[in-house]
Amino acid sequence: MGRFCQIDKYMHKIADNLTQVKQSIQVAARAAGRNADQIRLLAVSKTQPAEVVAQAYAAGQTHFGENYLQEALGKMAKLESLPLVWHFIGPLQSNKAALAAQHFQWVHSVDRLKLAQRLSAARPAHLPPLNICIQVNVDRQATKSGCSVEGLASLAAAVAKLPNLTLRGLMAIPNPDNSRTAFADLRRLLEDINLMVGLQLDTLSMGMSADLAEAIAEGATLVRIGTAIFGERNL
Repeated sequence: MGRFCQIDKYMHKIADNLTQVKQSIQVAARAAGRNADQIRLLAVSKTQPAEVVAQAYAAGQTHFGENYLQEALGKMAKLESLPLVWHFIGPLQSNKAALAAQHFQWVHSVDRLKLAQRLSAARPAHLPPLNICIQVNVDRQATKSGCSVEGLASLAAAVAKLPNLTLRGLMAIPNPDNSRTAFADLRRLLEDINLMVGLQLDTLSMGMSADLAEAIAEGATLVRIGTAIFGERNL
């Protein structure tokens, strides 16, 4: 009985947290002169069990982001009856691209053409094109994942031509002490790519719990929020 009460309290906590995050998005959008409806909330559910994802869905959340492929596939199997939209947002090895292409609707972490080609080749014909974001190493740090700024235009042009994929935009995970500048740089890169390559990219996947407002101020259309929704795993 005590465990059921604990789960019930946690479910209400998730619902409350989702409400607070959505309110924060609205406040930040208003301050930036933007429409909050243009900003999608992606709940980062890595390390959270399927039951917790189901609770977030019951509270109105449908888009979920996962970093670890095998963990995500286990949750998908348990939650296949729910109309969830799954985003892969972590590093992805080329030899695991087929599984991602078969089970996710979005992949945010494409940083090389080989990976994009494998995703395209493995995307089942009966599914809609896989939505793709190119991850950019906007901080230009050798230890970080992401396409180089200098190589972005050629990679975007090549990915946009692949069948079974729809190139939607750019993603970045900047250093916390430089996030606002990095977000502005990523926005300018998207604008430049659209002009230079003749694309119509519409997605800036940037901003997390600690820098949500800064990301929205610089044009984020998708914010990846985990801690502010789920907190520490305590069940």
